[in-house]
Amino acid sequence: MNRTLLIFLIPTIVIAQEFSELKLDSAFLNAKRGVYWCLSNIPNKKNEIENQLIANDILVSSVRLQKEIYGVRIESTGYYNSTEVKITFFKSMDNLLKEGFIKPDSLVSENKSEIDKTTKKKKKK
Repeated sequence: MNRTLLIFLIPTIVIAQEFSELKLDSAFLNAKRGVYWCLSNIPNKKNEIENQLIANDILVSSVRLQKEIYGVRIESTGYYNSTEVKITFFKSMDNLLKEGFIKPDSLVSENKSEIDKTTKKKKKK
């Protein structure tokens, strides 16, 4: 009796694991879409952006990009039905430049505006 019950349960467990694996893969893919969206939409002037990616009235991913001293930090949460996967991703400015996500002239303008702000503060004193 116990062997028969075990034989019937094994396919059920395997099917359930495969279904969970598909849900995780789909949620992970949606989180990756959020990361790619952030990399292709790095703002020049803002230090932080947040967005929600929606397709066919379904929330696909919630993303948050923060500029840091040496690069950008991206947090992307991908959704698939009730499954949620969160990715935290850091990319250095050097790699962003090499891979073409940002242009060298945008870095120069940011540094120039920083320098302008510090010189204006010194002039006011």
